[in-house]
Amino acid sequence: MQSNPDPDQILELVTASLDSDKAEDVIAIPLHGKSSMADHMVIASGSSSRQVAAMAEHLEQRLKQAGVEVLGLEGMRQADWVLIDANDVIIHLFRPEVREFYGLERMWANDGPQEIVTVSS
Repeated sequence: MQSNPDPDQILELVTASLDSDKAEDVIAIPLHGKSSMADHMVIASGSSSRQVAAMAEHLEQRLKQAGVEVLGLEGMRQADWVLIDANDVIIHLFRPEVREFYGLERMWANDGPQEIVTVSS
């Protein structure tokens, strides 16, 4: 029986998967004290809808292989913005122009830039 990964291990798996799939502008935002819905939020971009969909599919497979229950997967049809709910980690995958339009980083990082951890460039 495999033990369930903790939120930090899930975050590490998510960022490694996104790095492997050449995601752009990956950031992790700690949600401790900001939200009870999750411990971390990860936001990343893919250069096209096809890349966003592929990143989401690979991430879902890797999470399930690690014993992480994926509670929700939304937006795969158009893949402009895909939301993956991995319980303790919420992942948003965007095409760049959609990400810019919604500006989730600005909404969740209102405590200042020190709250955002840049994972890759």
